[in-house]
Amino acid sequence: MTTPPPQGNPFAQGQQQPYGQPQGQAPYPPQAGQPGFPQPGAPVPPQQGRKLSFKTIKNIVIVLIVAGVAIGGYLASRDDANTAAVGDCMHRGNSDNNNPDLEVVDCSDSKAQYTVLAKIEGNFSGITAQSKCEAEAKDFEYVYTETNGSDSFLLCLKDK
Repeated sequence: MTTPPPQGNPFAQGQQQPYGQPQGQAPYPPQAGQPGFPQPGAPVPPQQGRKLSFKTIKNIVIVLIVAGVAIGGYLASRDDANTAAVGDCMHRGNSDNNNPDLEVVDCSDSKAQYTVLAKIEGNFSGITAQSKCEAEAKDFEYVYTETNGSDSFLLCLKDK
Protein backbone atom coordinates (compact mmCIF):
# COMPACT_ATOMS: atom_id res chain seq x y z
CA MET A 1 0.00 0.00 0.00
CA THR A 2 1.27 3.47 -0.87
CA THR A 3 0.53 6.73 0.90
CA PRO A 4 -0.47 9.83 -0.99
CA PRO A 5 2.04 12.68 -1.12
CA PRO A 6 1.54 15.38 1.58
CA GLN A 7 -0.65 18.35 0.58
CA GLY A 8 1.40 20.86 2.48
CA ASN A 9 3.48 21.14 5.58
CA PRO A 10 1.17 21.74 8.55
CA PHE A 11 4.16 23.00 10.55
CA ALA A 12 5.20 25.67 8.04
CA GLN A 13 5.41 29.24 9.43
CA GLY A 14 3.59 31.03 6.64
CA GLN A 15 2.32 30.82 3.14
CA GLN A 16 4.76 31.39 0.35
CA GLN A 17 3.76 33.33 -2.70
CA PRO A 18 3.81 31.47 -6.00
CA TYR A 19 6.91 32.05 -8.02
CA GLY A 20 6.92 35.30 -9.99
CA GLN A 21 4.61 37.19 -7.58
CA PRO A 22 6.14 39.86 -5.33
CA GLN A 23 5.27 39.41 -1.67
CA GLY A 24 2.63 41.68 -0.10
CA GLN A 25 1.09 42.89 -3.37
CA ALA A 26 -2.01 42.00 -5.27
CA PRO A 27 -1.43 40.00 -8.46
CA TYR A 28 -2.57 42.92 -10.65
CA PRO A 29 -2.59 46.67 -9.96
CA PRO A 30 -6.05 48.20 -9.30
CA GLN A 31 -7.77 49.48 -12.39
CA ALA A 32 -9.76 52.72 -12.48
CA GLY A 33 -13.45 52.14 -12.81
CA GLN A 34 -13.48 49.00 -10.70
CA PRO A 35 -15.67 48.94 -7.61
CA GLY A 36 -13.94 50.30 -4.50
CA PHE A 37 -11.68 52.69 -6.41
CA PRO A 38 -12.61 56.30 -7.18
CA GLN A 39 -12.93 57.39 -10.78
CA PRO A 40 -10.17 59.72 -11.99
CA GLY A 41 -11.30 63.31 -11.42
CA ALA A 42 -14.23 62.21 -9.22
CA PRO A 43 -14.77 64.18 -6.01
CA VAL A 44 -13.38 62.60 -2.87
CA PRO A 45 -16.16 61.71 -0.40
CA PRO A 46 -16.05 63.72 2.86
CA GLN A 47 -14.40 62.06 5.82
CA GLN A 48 -16.38 61.13 8.89
CA GLY A 49 -16.43 63.74 11.74
CA ARG A 50 -13.61 63.58 14.23
CA LYS A 51 -14.33 62.27 17.67
CA LEU A 52 -13.52 64.62 20.56
CA SER A 53 -10.38 63.68 22.44
CA PHE A 54 -10.24 63.44 26.21
CA LYS A 55 -8.08 66.58 26.33
CA THR A 56 -10.64 68.59 24.35
CA ILE A 57 -13.49 67.43 26.58
CA LYS A 58 -11.44 68.24 29.69
CA ASN A 59 -10.73 71.77 28.39
CA ILE A 60 -14.42 72.35 27.62
CA VAL A 61 -15.38 71.22 31.14
CA ILE A 62 -12.78 73.55 32.69
CA VAL A 63 -14.09 76.52 30.68
CA LEU A 64 -17.66 75.73 31.76
CA ILE A 65 -16.63 75.51 35.43
CA VAL A 66 -14.78 78.85 35.29
CA ALA A 67 -17.76 80.48 33.56
CA GLY A 68 -20.11 79.02 36.19
CA VAL A 69 -18.01 80.39 39.05
CA ALA A 70 -17.87 83.83 37.42
CA ILE A 71 -21.62 83.91 36.83
CA GLY A 72 -22.29 82.64 40.35
CA GLY A 73 -20.06 85.34 41.82
CA TYR A 74 -21.86 87.99 39.81
CA LEU A 75 -25.28 86.75 40.89
CA ALA A 76 -24.21 86.56 44.53
CA SER A 77 -22.90 90.13 44.45
CA ARG A 78 -26.10 91.62 43.00
CA ASP A 79 -27.53 92.14 46.48
CA ASP A 80 -24.43 93.68 48.06
CA ALA A 81 -24.39 97.15 49.59
CA ASN A 82 -23.07 98.69 46.35
CA THR A 83 -26.40 97.89 44.65
CA ALA A 84 -28.47 99.59 47.37
CA ALA A 85 -30.67 102.54 46.47
CA VAL A 86 -32.66 105.03 48.54
CA GLY A 87 -35.66 103.23 50.05
CA ASP A 88 -34.07 99.75 49.98
CA CYS A 89 -33.89 97.66 53.13
CA MET A 90 -30.65 96.10 54.34
CA HIS A 91 -29.65 93.11 56.44
CA ARG A 92 -26.43 92.96 58.46
CA GLY A 93 -24.66 89.62 57.92
CA ASN A 94 -22.33 89.76 60.96
CA SER A 95 -21.46 91.85 64.02
CA ASP A 96 -18.05 93.02 62.79
CA ASN A 97 -18.20 96.83 62.58
CA ASN A 98 -15.29 96.93 60.12
CA ASN A 99 -17.08 94.59 57.70
CA PRO A 100 -20.79 94.31 58.52
CA ASP A 101 -21.57 92.38 55.31
CA LEU A 102 -24.65 94.41 54.38
CA GLU A 103 -26.97 92.99 51.77
CA VAL A 104 -30.14 94.28 50.14
CA VAL A 105 -33.28 92.39 51.20
CA ASP A 106 -36.98 92.86 50.57
CA CYS A 107 -38.48 95.28 53.09
CA SER A 108 -41.22 92.76 53.94
CA ASP A 109 -38.56 90.16 54.82
CA SER A 110 -38.09 89.47 58.54
CA LYS A 111 -34.31 89.86 58.03
CA ALA A 112 -34.68 93.56 57.07
CA GLN A 113 -32.96 95.67 59.75
CA TYR A 114 -32.17 99.03 58.15
CA THR A 115 -33.63 101.41 55.59
CA VAL A 116 -31.40 103.38 53.18
CA LEU A 117 -32.13 107.10 53.52
CA ALA A 118 -29.36 108.37 51.22
CA LYS A 119 -26.62 107.02 48.99
CA ILE A 120 -23.81 109.42 48.19
CA GLU A 121 -21.07 108.60 45.67
CA GLY A 122 -17.49 109.38 46.71
CA ASN A 123 -14.83 108.54 49.28
CA PHE A 124 -15.70 109.65 52.82
CA SER A 125 -14.15 109.13 56.24
CA GLY A 126 -15.68 109.24 59.75
CA ILE A 127 -16.51 112.93 60.46
CA THR A 128 -16.97 113.81 56.79
CA ALA A 129 -19.41 110.90 56.37
CA GLN A 130 -21.42 112.02 59.42
CA SER A 131 -21.73 115.59 58.14
CA LYS A 132 -22.70 114.40 54.64
CA CYS A 133 -25.47 112.20 56.09
CA GLU A 134 -26.68 115.09 58.32
CA ALA A 135 -27.02 117.24 55.20
CA GLU A 136 -28.74 114.55 53.08
CA ALA A 137 -30.87 112.62 55.61
CA LYS A 138 -31.79 114.37 58.84
CA ASP A 139 -33.02 111.31 60.78
CA PHE A 140 -30.20 108.88 59.90
CA GLU A 141 -28.80 106.65 62.65
CA TYR A 142 -25.90 104.80 61.02
CA VAL A 143 -23.24 105.52 58.45
CA TYR A 144 -21.80 102.86 56.16
CA THR A 145 -18.88 103.69 53.85
CA GLU A 146 -17.32 101.50 51.22
CA THR A 147 -14.07 102.49 49.58
CA ASN A 148 -13.37 100.70 46.34
CA GLY A 149 -11.52 103.10 44.05
CA SER A 150 -13.94 104.89 41.74
CA ASP A 151 -16.86 102.83 43.14
CA SER A 152 -16.66 104.34 46.64
CA PHE A 153 -19.91 105.42 48.31
CA LEU A 154 -21.64 106.29 51.56
CA LEU A 155 -24.96 104.93 52.85
CA CYS A 156 -27.02 106.78 55.45
CA LEU A 157 -29.16 104.22 57.30
CA LYS A 158 -31.80 104.09 60.01
CA ASP A 159 -33.44 101.21 61.86
CA LYS A 160 -36.43 99.76 60.06
